Amino acid sequence: MKRYIGTVARGVRTPIFDEGDDLAIMLPEIILKASETENFALRDKDVLAITESIVARAQGNYADIHDIEKDLRKKLDGVEEIGLVLPILSRNRFSILLKGIANAVKRVYLQLSFPADEVGNQLFDPNLLLTTTINPYTDVLNEEQFYNNFGKSEHPFTGVNYIQLYRDIVEEAGAECTIIFANDCSKILDYTKYVIACDVHTRKTSVEKLKKAGAEFVLDLTHLLNEPTKAHGYNEQYGLLGSNKADETTIKLFPRDCQKLTEQIAQRLFELSGKKIEVMIYGDGAFKDPVGKIWELADPVVSPAYTSGLKGTPNELKIKYLADSDYKDLSAEEKQAEITKRIVEKDNSDIQSQDENIFEGTTPRNLTDLLGSLADLVSGSGDKGTPIVYIQGYFDNFSDGY
Repeated sequence: MKRYIGTVARGVRTPIFDEGDDLAIMLPEIILKASETENFALRDKDVLAITESIVARAQGNYADIHDIEKDLRKKLDGVEEIGLVLPILSRNRFSILLKGIANAVKRVYLQLSFPADEVGNQLFDPNLLLTTTINPYTDVLNEEQFYNNFGKSEHPFTGVNYIQLYRDIVEEAGAECTIIFANDCSKILDYTKYVIACDVHTRKTSVEKLKKAGAEFVLDLTHLLNEPTKAHGYNEQYGLLGSNKADETTIKLFPRDCQKLTEQIAQRLFELSGKKIEVMIYGDGAFKDPVGKIWELADPVVSPAYTSGLKGTPNELKIKYLADSDYKDLSAEEKQAEITKRIVEKDNSDIQSQDENIFEGTTPRNLTDLLGSLADLVSGSGDKGTPIVYIQGYFDNFSDGY
């Protein structure tokens, strides 16, 4: 065996970036400096993963609750009530949006899904449903019914009662607040015909369902702050989706115009190093916490932009299947030789025609989702100071070690 190390992901420390910083110049220089000081060589097919937050920060892509308020008022055109369906339970993701929305109207009808939101934040232990006659697919509960059946709701990690938090936000904005609990988004139409679908990944289905059920006005979060303006930040594709709390009245929006930046950085890295390094921008990883049951992905996508070499899904053989089936009667050395040969000879252009069993268990996920999840875990979201991650060996395989 010539090589003992496979994939390596390094969190790279950077300065605190500010609006106007030229990441296309700064990031390649940081990577070269890191490789020199930490003594690792840059190679073709390495991956530079850049967190979306520093891209948005450099762009100055910020807005505040008054910007949200003004945009919604314009779209509502005099209507003074709104129904909000299926928002996630998050101080970071939704509370500031709710402040802006509540400022724009006199009445808010808030429909929360139960027992959890779409990314797994729980209002209560799902096992409590077994002690009731409630049908979560059809039933609608008011606050009194909810508390009578499930008690006080507190997030298992933060201790936050999101029902009370969201009510307080709406009422502090001067609007009346009615909260219901239902998983069918069309139930909101019993209260109002003016609706914003606040779910992230199921929003298109919710919008179509609401339209068919008779909503007179229906948007999703991509339709707010989605128009170019010099007055504040915006995102033409994602609007408010992917935004994060910056302070108590301000959000940082998901970055825009990302594809050009990834290509500029890749080109600059090639000019400086002579290596063809892939570049991607990432937000949330796509993984689920086994204790809190939270699916991490609150952004609309893991990666809003990436260079062409990161398109597609992995084409990998399952080594342990080959070792336990096709070559189970061979010696260790013979297994090693045959499996190495099999990997070298695999036909990348005709993967579907090969024996499906040897791919069984190699989860079919996009490369950018896998790499973004890896980068998110390495970089963290706290005080590590590593908003970029440099990944090496990800596209290597067992045969490269011999």
